[in-house]
Amino acid sequence: MPCKLGITSMSLGRCYAGHSFTTKMNAAQKYGYQGIELFHEDLADVAYSLSTEAPSPAGPSQQAQMAAARHIRQLCQARHIDIICLQPFSHYDGLLDRAEHKRRLDQLRFWFELSRELATDIIQIPASFLPAHLVSQNMDLIVSDLRKVADMGLRQNPPVRFAYESLCFSTHVDTWERCWDVVRAVDRPNFGMCLDTFNIAGRIYADPAVASGRTANADEAVRQSIARLVKEVDVRKVFYVQVVDAERLDKPLVPGHPFYDSEQPARMSWSRNCRLFYGETDRGAYLPVKDFARALFHGLGFEGWVSLELFNRRMADEGADVPEELAKRGAISWAKLQKDMGLKVDKPRSIPERVFAFL
Repeated sequence: MPCKLGITSMSLGRCYAGHSFTTKMNAAQKYGYQGIELFHEDLADVAYSLSTEAPSPAGPSQQAQMAAARHIRQLCQARHIDIICLQPFSHYDGLLDRAEHKRRLDQLRFWFELSRELATDIIQIPASFLPAHLVSQNMDLIVSDLRKVADMGLRQNPPVRFAYESLCFSTHVDTWERCWDVVRAVDRPNFGMCLDTFNIAGRIYADPAVASGRTANADEAVRQSIARLVKEVDVRKVFYVQVVDAERLDKPLVPGHPFYDSEQPARMSWSRNCRLFYGETDRGAYLPVKDFARALFHGLGFEGWVSLELFNRRMADEGADVPEELAKRGAISWAKLQKDMGLKVDKPRSIPERVFAFL
């Protein structure tokens, strides 16, 4: 199967910035997106918009969420947009608070219902990025927790798959190698991984807290990582990939920097504010994304969903033009990625001619 273009629903503008889900899906349709990774935060926002419930720390009721899931599926189907996955099922693996662990499993059972209503068979699990005192570094416990959800997913009709992802700021599983070790140890047919160029390069190549923006021996680390990736990973376990870049900062992200947050690792604050689409060098993109993309598409031979998962401070702006701008930028990026990688596209969709004037 050739590649298909997807985007994270949040990438078109955060819901709390006032951008309705319908507006974002209209922009996605206009610029040729074939699928979305649906953020649960977007689903919750739709749930509140369709009901009379007051916002609550516990989130919308299950009834309101199910109604939102039906509404979202209908909106997407009318625009010929697939729902790649529901995400993120966060802060689950390795929880030291086992009562909270049980509560999260109860929540997962409801997510299975949401997934069926959304007509998606993938739930994405980012490796936990809770503070170290809340999450175990015992890999046996992490694997056991994830094997448990995989077995629950296998019992669903239809079965539910899980895409596990290492984040560059995850507490313990912060590299693709550790993620792959976990996937192999879980050893279930419905448990695979999401490979994200930002999170891979953001851990071994980039360091936003230093003046150079790079780790020591960054280039050699990338070379070795790519060699291992191509040699070791079974592409059948890669359920989808995410291809995005990020901005090199003018100043280190340390106390006093506008993006600094004392409660977050520097890479997390950088991730939330500074991701960029592939090829946006005019905006400061500097990660070796092309090298990792070449490894994914030509080294591994990946075919399937390619998602553009963007987080950027622009998404928080309330202007009505934000979803349109970001959708267009993503489409331009995708066209460049296709050209650079020589990608074949499954059921290519028409992208407005004026987009290509910006290439």
